[in-house]
Amino acid sequence: MPVSPLRLRFALCLGVGFLGAGAASAAEPVVSAGWLAAQLRNPHVVVLDLRPAGAYMQGHIPGAVSADFGTTGWMVRGPGGAAGALPPVDRIAATIGTLGVGNDDQPVIVSDSFPAAARVYWTFKVLGHTDVSILDGGLNGWTGSVERAPVTRPAAAFTAHYTDSLRAELPEVAAAVSGGGAKLVDARPMSQWNGTVRSPVVRQGGHLPGAVLLDQASALTADGRLRSRNELALLFMPAGSKPAIVYCNAGYLSATDWFVLSEVLHRPNVKLYDGSMSEWTADPSRPVEQ
Repeated sequence: MPVSPLRLRFALCLGVGFLGAGAASAAEPVVSAGWLAAQLRNPHVVVLDLRPAGAYMQGHIPGAVSADFGTTGWMVRGPGGAAGALPPVDRIAATIGTLGVGNDDQPVIVSDSFPAAARVYWTFKVLGHTDVSILDGGLNGWTGSVERAPVTRPAAAFTAHYTDSLRAELPEVAAAVSGGGAKLVDARPMSQWNGTVRSPVVRQGGHLPGAVLLDQASALTADGRLRSRNELALLFMPAGSKPAIVYCNAGYLSATDWFVLSEVLHRPNVKLYDGSMSEWTADPSRPVEQ
């Protein structure tokens, strides 16, 4: 559908405001294949390949360390029913250290799934590590050579500095549902939003009362890359200007929405609810809309 010139000008002005409101990151959130190729000899740039181990062994960026999203422990079951909670801080910090990432290093995340890359990016940010980037297009965006031999780095000391301003937990979400001021943003497909389809990790279909739907898939092109910043500014206008809490079923798909709002559009006060609907619906007394 064509966008009116007036709406486009509004979105561009909105984007400028977002840029001015957010603090500049120490590293670019998204880096190109050309940038990464020029950094492969930099000992402080660590490429983390989130793809399954089998795909990694078939070919990976030279020097990349396997950090399989499904088996490395980036998400864990939480005690309140969350299917993909942030691991205990000391545990995930130790995991990062075993991958060879220290506090002076810049991890560059490579994945075939943008939500997985965004979730790991968010994890580093929650742990207070600002020097982290995602490779644009994942391995499909890589234009250089690949290698097949597995790569290991010496274990490093990684000290976490937990940043609660990026993470929403259950009491804050309950306050938002009750009208506590934060805009709730649902990153799932429409079918899960309206309850016609239910994820197996969720006990009741539907969405958090008052939430707006911003399907994370709309932020991505057919080849899995982020859309342009101008397009994203238009697509994410329904999130409004209030503090925002993004969620999905297990804090996975919602990482894309968090990344767009926080890191691309530089919206302040954006949090990811990693407990998401799996934790929320674990207690049947909590309200759900369909």
